[in-house]
Amino acid sequence: MMPPVIEEYIPVLLHILVAVGFATVALLANLTLGRAGTRTPAKDSAYECGIEPAPGPQPRFSVKFYLVAMLFILFDIEIVFMYPWAVVFSEFVGTFGKVILWSMLSFVIILMVGYLYAIKKGALDWSR
Repeated sequence: MMPPVIEEYIPVLLHILVAVGFATVALLANLTLGRAGTRTPAKDSAYECGIEPAPGPQPRFSVKFYLVAMLFILFDIEIVFMYPWAVVFSEFVGTFGKVILWSMLSFVIILMVGYLYAIKKGALDWSR
């Protein structure tokens, strides 16, 4: 294997320099232009659609919110696994096509059973 030539890294280094330069310019512009106004307690307070912010603990979220969020993450990860599978499946259709297809079908069936279980238990029903 041949060692990489330094010319191959020039686009990467240029990309890094542009990114660092942009971040630096943005921060310096914020520091210089952002100090133009005066700070008052009214400006620093949180704006809640015209309602005065009430001190104290935040209201508790419903457990339904967390359950739906975790179900969303679970089914979102399914798509993360399906994309590389599709790439591999198109490359190995001739030799391992049936094995790869049945493994993905079993994966989708297991997730479908989990989805149907969540629907049956009412995990996605906001009115309950």
